[in-house]
Amino acid sequence: MSDIKLIRLTSGEDVIAKLLSEDDESITIENAIVAIPAGKGELGFAPWSPLLNKEVNELTVSKRFIIYLAEPITQLVDQYKQMFSPIITLSTDIIAPAT
Repeated sequence: MSDIKLIRLTSGEDVIAKLLSEDDESITIENAIVAIPAGKGELGFAPWSPLLNKEVNELTVSKRFIIYLAEPITQLVDQYKQMFSPIITLSTDIIAPAT
């Protein structure tokens, strides 16, 4: 089970974020993004709160605005981790010289 969550809000937004903590009334998340249509059936990602100070990564969200908190699909988790990882991961494809 991953700490990356899909959060459906009462506003209709689907937020993808790392869940840091949870209590009876709220959750604390970091690096929150939303999926946006990028054309041809593809999705792009944008900051959930683009006007937020770039130095602020953690946000606390009241549970009264959350419809559900769920596990996103594996591909989304992998892409999210790649976006926010300080380590650059290389492709697993091997390129061999032509013989």
